[in-house]
Amino acid sequence: MLDSRAVLLLRIWMLLKEPLDFAQDFIKSVNDAIKLENPGKSLSRTQCYWLSFCITAIILTNSVCWIRFEKISLGRFKASSLSWMFRRGKICWERLLVCSVRVLLKKYGIHQGTLVLDDSDRARSKNTKRIAYTHKQKDKKTGGYVMGQSIVLLLLVTPKITLPVGFSFYQPDPAIKAWVKENKRLKSTGVLKKDRPKAPPRDPKYPTKQDVALSLLKQFGDNFPEIHVQCILADALYGNKKFMEQASSCFGGVQVISQLKSNQLIRIKGREKCIATYFKNSPGVKRPLIIRGGETLSVIMDGGRLWVKAHGKKRFVIALRYEGEQEYRYIVATDMTWRMTDIVSAYTMRWLVEVFFSDWKQYEGWCQMAKQPGIDGSNRGLILSLLTDYGLLFHPEQKALLNHNLPALTVGSLRDHICFDAIMIFIEQIIKSDNPVKNLSECREQIKNVVPLVPSKKHLNHRNLGRLEPTSSLKYRKAG
Repeated sequence: MLDSRAVLLLRIWMLLKEPLDFAQDFIKSVNDAIKLENPGKSLSRTQCYWLSFCITAIILTNSVCWIRFEKISLGRFKASSLSWMFRRGKICWERLLVCSVRVLLKKYGIHQGTLVLDDSDRARSKNTKRIAYTHKQKDKKTGGYVMGQSIVLLLLVTPKITLPVGFSFYQPDPAIKAWVKENKRLKSTGVLKKDRPKAPPRDPKYPTKQDVALSLLKQFGDNFPEIHVQCILADALYGNKKFMEQASSCFGGVQVISQLKSNQLIRIKGREKCIATYFKNSPGVKRPLIIRGGETLSVIMDGGRLWVKAHGKKRFVIALRYEGEQEYRYIVATDMTWRMTDIVSAYTMRWLVEVFFSDWKQYEGWCQMAKQPGIDGSNRGLILSLLTDYGLLFHPEQKALLNHNLPALTVGSLRDHICFDAIMIFIEQIIKSDNPVKNLSECREQIKNVVPLVPSKKHLNHRNLGRLEPTSSLKYRKAG
């Protein structure tokens, strides 16, 4: 880990004359893939250079901010020009992610994997009006509310790498949201259900998170038919009948694993009881469980092929509890030909989506500082951030480790390494120039131009504050 002084140094400004080599290699490979798919949609030399620079700048500044990009380039790339390319450049944004994934799958020889679905919120400003897809969200830190964005993400977990393969923004239906609020108010005042207004029909412009997730699965199946999907994982939000059956049918009846709530009903010998009650009377069996192909933990589990009322059919239902936990969690699976331990072992991989969200929010720019307005601003800014995640898999040290089946580097440590590399490359370019002294002097002047000094309002030495002392003619007032 870096000490505080080193971190401060990295956060001041990275200086950059050219995009880093691995970013240029990655964008070149993506462009080659676009040419094979549709030669008319390929990237120009300027677009390739711009994308390579943006990936490098996102890594160094941990933001999607044109002003910061201009500063690290010492004014070589103007914020207005960078923004123009982002807004007006004829880049095939809709194919960038698909072709990037295709390049990585081919590079690492990947033919199968597990799909993981999850959603995440990103808080923005309370008063934002120009950022697209924002809606009111509960702030977990303060207990209040804030405006934010919700993203539904599809992650592909393979034996080699883990990478995002699709995303979509989610917005709640305003009419249904207003109905829920009013229905809750009427219910609290004692109004009977038959006397309360019915829910309005859902607007197709505002699909549910489950519908958004199904759309992402179908898109993945259409774009990558050659990839064998072993199973689909999702949390309890996606544990309903409609989602699980439709998700399974997207890939010819593949296994779908999710969670059930403890109060959901199952039927045993013609009698209905909730899952928690059923498994409460069963002590479970202590078994070793391999966690994501690595360490082995001792867990307590029990399960069976049970008829689930909400699904209208039998499912494989498993009660799982790790050592030290008091409550069970209830896992449900569509394919009952799998063994119980295999279902639980597969479900442990769902945790990797949380790891991705953590890395993405801390190190890949979009969640730190990305205030691009409008629908295109949000979508394209997020695409640039995900391209950065892909680009890190092209870093030579990362490639060497993956190709030799060694543990890959974390995003945080790799980014720190790249930041120091950028400093050394910049210094090396000055030293190897024909006139290092002149070059260094020019850089000093450029820094003054792109990082102007700003007057402070904290220090009042240039202001007249008036008389801050007693007035002698008013001394008779002192006695009060």
